[in-house]
Amino acid sequence: MINAILNYQFMQNALLTAIMASIVCGIIGTIVVEKKLVMMSGGIAHTAFGGIGLGYWLGFEPIIGALIFATGSSLLISSIKRQTNTNTDTLIGILWSTGMALGILFIYLSPGYPPDMASYLFGDILTVTRFDLYIILTLVLFTLFVIVAFFSKWLAFLFDDEFSYVIGINTAFMDYFLFLLIALSIVVLIRVVGIILVIALLTTPTAIAKLLTFDLKKLMIISSIIGMIISLTGLWLSYYLNIPSGAMIILLLSGVFFIFTTLFNKAKTRFKKKSR
Repeated sequence: MINAILNYQFMQNALLTAIMASIVCGIIGTIVVEKKLVMMSGGIAHTAFGGIGLGYWLGFEPIIGALIFATGSSLLISSIKRQTNTNTDTLIGILWSTGMALGILFIYLSPGYPPDMASYLFGDILTVTRFDLYIILTLVLFTLFVIVAFFSKWLAFLFDDEFSYVIGINTAFMDYFLFLLIALSIVVLIRVVGIILVIALLTTPTAIAKLLTFDLKKLMIISSIIGMIISLTGLWLSYYLNIPSGAMIILLLSGVFFIFTTLFNKAKTRFKKKSR
């Protein structure tokens, strides 16, 4: 049965995308959670909708437009945050709404019938094309190389900005580069769960992994494994039950998180009672 499913091109694309997206979740999701950039990531994700609309309007691949808008907004957020006293939440709200508004406007201006935006808003991993897959693979390999090659610098930057600056690390550059990596990761995840649900996929695997370890390297690895298992399970269930894949993956992640949290708290309570 599984071999029969894998004979379909769209299922092969979906499986590869799920695996690669899980790697991104594990690596960048851990950084996002540790640096408390969850809402910032959501703002970048929604800004990317403007690029998707632009792609439809001008007739080029929407995922390229999402990449342009996501990277542009991430660098803009980082720049404004460092150079002005503008409240971060205010900045996120402005870019969040502006990106969505531009996307709606561009789609309205697109010739012909309005395109179906459901796969970009809520995700549909079964619609990933070979072209999407090549872009995703390139982004994942780039992200993986940057994190692994400079892991010690990232470790110092994540836990102590001032110490990083003292030992000669260009913290301003690291900050810009971090936002760029978040933007690239969001573009990867949009094809899996969509703009609306991207925050959950970016953070929930790490939240589960933090119940098991606080070591940064182990967090990234465990988060990637959790994301991979849940994404592949959600993909399989969505195929057989004929329901949206993005929603299925997020519901599974949420369910696993609450189950793990409940079991962990019960085990912690029992341990405290025995130690008294």
